[in-house]
Amino acid sequence: AGQAGASSAMAEQQTAQAFDEYIATAPQDALVAIYNEYVSTGTYADNLSDFGLISRNAPSRISIYTDSFENKNSVGDAIKHYNDKASEKNKIVYTDYVGLMMNSVTTIINVITYVLIAFVGVSLVVSSIMIGIITYISVLERTKEIGILRAMGASKRNVSNVFNAETGIIGLLAGLLGVGITLLLIVPANSIMHHFMGTNEVNAALPVSGGVALIILSVALTLIGGLIPSRQAAKQDPATALRTE
Repeated sequence: AGQAGASSAMAEQQTAQAFDEYIATAPQDALVAIYNEYVSTGTYADNLSDFGLISRNAPSRISIYTDSFENKNSVGDAIKHYNDKASEKNKIVYTDYVGLMMNSVTTIINVITYVLIAFVGVSLVVSSIMIGIITYISVLERTKEIGILRAMGASKRNVSNVFNAETGIIGLLAGLLGVGITLLLIVPANSIMHHFMGTNEVNAALPVSGGVALIILSVALTLIGGLIPSRQAAKQDPATALRTE
């Protein structure tokens, strides 16, 4: 029984090998005739039509691949230029798959950016309020000092400028500290990105103009937060302030 089974398997292998050799050397017309008679439920032409083939001289789809984004944009511009002059039936309908993916990525990045901006905006508002509270507490604790300054001839504007200068210095130091910490954290952040992405082409960086803008924004917010307390300090009556313990 074992020998019979081995002989049958060998015969099947030889038959399959002979069939493969025939398929490799048989003319196309013979293969099409075999397909139409034993395999297909329709003719060869009908099957091609079902698959969407209109004519071998008029392809229904052409895939174009480029090696750079610049070339991709050039191909897209060329197709748009052709469609602008072509009739309606001759216009090329195309899909930019890379463009669709990039638009999706851009949309996701924009959503994340808006969320981060919202968090930053809330943080800035809270920080300004806290700076105003701290400055107001400082005014209450230094009432006698304000009275001494007024008694020595300091004007209301001078007293207000003292507290504005303090809040401005706080904002300047906070901005410099934040930018400095950011520059230090960029180094390990780039190393982590390079490790997981496997490339050194993507780098995080803080532009000089962005850093300067952040420092200016920090100073401006602290000045705004301390504006009301500084005016409150300037309105202190010298005699009343001097009697305060």
